[in-house]
Amino acid sequence: MPDALVQLNQLTVQFDDRPVVDRVEMTVRRGDIITIIGPNGAGKTTLIKAVLGIQKPSSGKVSLAKELVIGYVPQHLSLEATLPLSVRRFMLLSGRSGAECEAALERTGVRHLLDASVHHLSGGEKQRLLLARALARRPDLLVLDEPAQGVDINGQAALYDLIRQLRDELNCGVIMISHDLHLVMAATDKVICLNQHVCCSGYPADISHDPAFIETFGHQVAESLAVYHHHHNHRHNLHGDIVTSTDVQGACDHEHH
Repeated sequence: MPDALVQLNQLTVQFDDRPVVDRVEMTVRRGDIITIIGPNGAGKTTLIKAVLGIQKPSSGKVSLAKELVIGYVPQHLSLEATLPLSVRRFMLLSGRSGAECEAALERTGVRHLLDASVHHLSGGEKQRLLLARALARRPDLLVLDEPAQGVDINGQAALYDLIRQLRDELNCGVIMISHDLHLVMAATDKVICLNQHVCCSGYPADISHDPAFIETFGHQVAESLAVYHHHHNHRHNLHGDIVTSTDVQGACDHEHH
């Protein structure tokens, strides 16, 4: 597709002849926010690594737009605890100018921490710092691995709101991995449930008015929580994890087609 930033065609990644990502199809265009959910070991991070070019596919294809600039926000900021590193120095290590770094920090709301030690930041401040580093690249595509990890509930809502704003300002695409459906589903355009293969996917607007969803979760949740199409014979809880019990509260039935 000529307007696609990223296109996955039958992407398969195998470890020891076992498929971790199995024949995945996905297209990301400018303006898209796509959230990938699924249980631990479902292949979410492996899929992201394939998009980033870190993981070579076993088969299938990853197609990227020409001269695509990707801004990556990892799940954790792992630094040697004894290494003295200020926010300013951390940003300059990205290779961007001081002015670009300060502008990005300003946009993510943490410019006042320029001279603070990276080691002393809160979870929310670290995530905004990582987002600023990605933002300084003026990316066409933002890739975020559990962006709200270690962030309190109020900070999560603000962070997802910021991500939506940045999508609009940059006219970029966004791929997120997340477990927290409550906040993320209100911020995403499409959700893909991955369990090696794509077991269900769809657009929030299609599902938020679905009678079966409303019956299961109630009108209030249906209005505030955008979720995805169901096309399988397993169930998910509100964290996107697949469950087997028919009595788990907050799980949705899937019909096998």
